[in-house]
Amino acid sequence: MAQDTPQALTSDSVSAQHASQGIDPANPFKLSASLYNKDLAPTTREGRTWNAYSIFTLWANDVHSLGNYAFAIGLFALGMSGFQILGALGIGALLLFALLTLSGFMGEKTGVPFPVMSRIAFGINGAQIPALIRGAVAIAWFGIQTYLASQVLSVMVIAVAPGAASLQDTSFLGLNILGWICFVILWIIQLVIVSYGMEMIRKYEAFAGPIILLTFLSLAIWMLFESGFTVAMHTGEPKSGLEMWTGMLGAASLWVAIYGTFVLNFCDFTRSANSKKAIVKGNFFGIPINMLFFGAIVVVLSGTQFAINGTVITSPSDVVSAIPNTALLLLASGALLVLTIAVNLMANFVAPTFALTNLFPKHLNFRKAALISGVIGLIILPWNLYNSPEIINYFLGGLGALLGPLFGIIMADYWLIRKARVNVIDLYRTEPDGTYFFTRGFNPRAVAALVISAAIALMLAFVPALHVVSEFAWFLGSGSGAIAYLLLAKRQHDLADIDGEPIAVKPTH
Repeated sequence: MAQDTPQALTSDSVSAQHASQGIDPANPFKLSASLYNKDLAPTTREGRTWNAYSIFTLWANDVHSLGNYAFAIGLFALGMSGFQILGALGIGALLLFALLTLSGFMGEKTGVPFPVMSRIAFGINGAQIPALIRGAVAIAWFGIQTYLASQVLSVMVIAVAPGAASLQDTSFLGLNILGWICFVILWIIQLVIVSYGMEMIRKYEAFAGPIILLTFLSLAIWMLFESGFTVAMHTGEPKSGLEMWTGMLGAASLWVAIYGTFVLNFCDFTRSANSKKAIVKGNFFGIPINMLFFGAIVVVLSGTQFAINGTVITSPSDVVSAIPNTALLLLASGALLVLTIAVNLMANFVAPTFALTNLFPKHLNFRKAALISGVIGLIILPWNLYNSPEIINYFLGGLGALLGPLFGIIMADYWLIRKARVNVIDLYRTEPDGTYFFTRGFNPRAVAALVISAAIALMLAFVPALHVVSEFAWFLGSGSGAIAYLLLAKRQHDLADIDGEPIAVKPTH
């Protein structure tokens, strides 16, 4: 424990005072080694390096993911007009701006990662439940996204060295040899970046953000020239009246649901934010402004292609693959790889790394946990998961359905029950009189609220008769979680608001 305790706590004067009181001078706050290490500890105020630009570049990368483009382009294919798509994304963006700002403030105030934040509502041991659910979803998608990126790299390799296509004739464990080579290369790159911690992730996101924005803007401009500046705003007769508004609100709800993972563990990033103002400013330009820019790119790419030959693309990859110049094709494909790595790091690597660190804080630090997360993402053979609709729909879909209830419970507890008052030091103590000890480290009221709201969320996800409201499943799950918890929660809490600065650690990488 001594190495994880700030030096200011071990001065001679303080040590003598604590010794006279029967307190271990190396651990005056009685922090538990099963709950505290330097990676789970709060971040010091002076060590926080994430500014508004850092927050903005998170969204500059994540919003423009290929999965998001496939979703938004799909709205165009389903008959929504360009203006309706922009309206749906705009509504969703405003909702996300509010939710992510509230979630982000929690990290800025406490300086703790999501698994530790979960201790407030679920207890010091119960927090493993939301942390592992979030981590399991993320680690599976980390492997899947790395596999999808490796497919892009395979195309690039064959474009440069056509003879490499012969490596696709032999397969091992469900993946051809070229696929294995490309997957392992991208896997190693991501492990190296994450091994240097959150600061390196911040630098990579800051590097990737401008590249991504410039790439998609260039693709849109190129397509405008290809179509003679003709943009089809719809594929036929656009929806109108009640059908239009229902479609727009449903699409907006699904857009928010896509970020159901991020609204849950955004504190993993904002614990390093240097101010609330940085979060608000970064979120404003990164969410509503950037998402409308994203929507404009979607409309241009979809509308110009439809104007050219009456077909609807499924992804920007279709546009990239049609670039006639090999050098430009490689540049564009390289940019998509940069993008996929950026999205994977922030959305699918950080969460399981913190979850594992929280599970074994005595034995794992961020770097070791990141390595284990990466190894798990490899040995699950993610290409087989991706090619199995049952696993995607039932396992990952089922876990994903639980994210809404978790968010509702955690937010209701933090903002409505506790009024944003947190005893940060007690988050790392196992004493029975600790604020977050509850019953053997579990808050049974939060667990009960999760069981109730999870049942509702899973029915919405899998019962065919409820398909009519499936687009609003995240909000219904989140709302049911919040309501169930508010009905069950104990109101007489210790609302001491104690800062974690005395036990905080300055990030070293």
